[in-house]
Amino acid sequence: VMGNSSEFQKAVKLVIDTVSFDKDSTVQVFEATIRVLGSLLSAHIIITDTKQPFGDMSIKDYDNELLHLAHDLAVRLLPAFENTKTGIPYPRVNLKKGVPPDSHNETCTAGAGSLLVEFGILSRLLGDSTFEWVARRAVKALWSLRSNNTGLLGNVVNIQTGHWVGKQSGLGAGSDSFYEYLLKSYILFGEKEDLEMFNAAYQNIQNHLRRGREACNEGEGDPPLYVNVNMYTGQLMNTWIDSLQAFFPGLQVLIGDVEDAICLHAFYYAIWKRYGALPERYNWQLQAPDVPFYPLRPELVESTYLLYQATKNPFYLHVGMDILQSLEKYTKAKCGYATLHHVVEKTKEDRMESFFLSETCKYLYLLFDEENPVHKSGNKFMFTTEGHIVSVDERFRSSLWEDILPGEGQSAHKAKATELKAANFSSNCNRVPDERRYLLPLKSNYMRQIDRMVGLI
Repeated sequence: VMGNSSEFQKAVKLVIDTVSFDKDSTVQVFEATIRVLGSLLSAHIIITDTKQPFGDMSIKDYDNELLHLAHDLAVRLLPAFENTKTGIPYPRVNLKKGVPPDSHNETCTAGAGSLLVEFGILSRLLGDSTFEWVARRAVKALWSLRSNNTGLLGNVVNIQTGHWVGKQSGLGAGSDSFYEYLLKSYILFGEKEDLEMFNAAYQNIQNHLRRGREACNEGEGDPPLYVNVNMYTGQLMNTWIDSLQAFFPGLQVLIGDVEDAICLHAFYYAIWKRYGALPERYNWQLQAPDVPFYPLRPELVESTYLLYQATKNPFYLHVGMDILQSLEKYTKAKCGYATLHHVVEKTKEDRMESFFLSETCKYLYLLFDEENPVHKSGNKFMFTTEGHIVSVDERFRSSLWEDILPGEGQSAHKAKATELKAANFSSNCNRVPDERRYLLPLKSNYMRQIDRMVGLI
């Protein structure tokens, strides 16, 4: 992203020379997929891109080593999908021995249902349907378990019985990237069923999770807020939201629901202004953190970046600057940036997650770099849930296999690249009107209302 080809080439060589997955190590299937598999695939795509939009990122004598590594890792993750009655994978797998004998039969919706982008890319690059097939089967299994009454999914499921152990339906931890990947899978692969599932899920979220006034920037009532409810009844389960939910305005931007995204983003930004960070859980009723640590998460920055891309309103540059200054002031340590143990006391932990570099820093950098090839090269790019860049490429839209699931011909369900502007998008693509573009994105009385809501004024 920074165009530093020598450093990129050095990093790739280091991975090729030193990384092996032949280890007696138990990993989380979800984290290994989005962090490790995703980064290998993204780097491989960048190296082999004939256009080289980021500068010369090609590697001399490159022989698809990163793709082979990605394949090796994915094969070691496959045992997680075996011996489950539902097709929903085990949450952990040993890279050498398969599923540990003492493995839990419970997994979260996001963990099991957010493997389709990386596994799908791998399948389409290799011409081997196995990986996409198991990931898609898991998504469909989860989808089939949604409530008949509300259409909502819970957050923790038993992979053998299909019984919901966690009945909370929300947009944060345990659920977040499931929704994100329904849409991003459609953007990348053009499979209509992914868009159909996403649209249905989005409608159910609006019907049961959204509270507050109907419109973001007009009318009376409380600011819009998405709460945690019981998946079967739609009844409120608690009064906290978590920091992962701050990704949702960014997802709303991708489907064109920009107005609603502005309101939800403003709520999270108000919490950030109050603490100089986002607490992991914030109780909106008590106006206080329930879980006070901040592990340098990127979700608010990601939504800020996407909202700026959609509206070009300079307000979002100010938000980015605010976040950047807070990170410098409160989290900077001798050898990097540290997790905040407590957002009020500003105590630190000796820990810097990989997503700080792959997402938080990347989205901040891209927010301010208007001339970056991501924006200017004419190529279309998509970010995985871990911030890895993937080109939206015709070759990912054609699979070499017809039946991704037994007995279901997929050819009729293919969406052409031009159909990405699906008919239902135009109606909800509420771009911000030009006359408001250089004002604050929210009317000042609504801004003040949100500030009051989080105890800023």
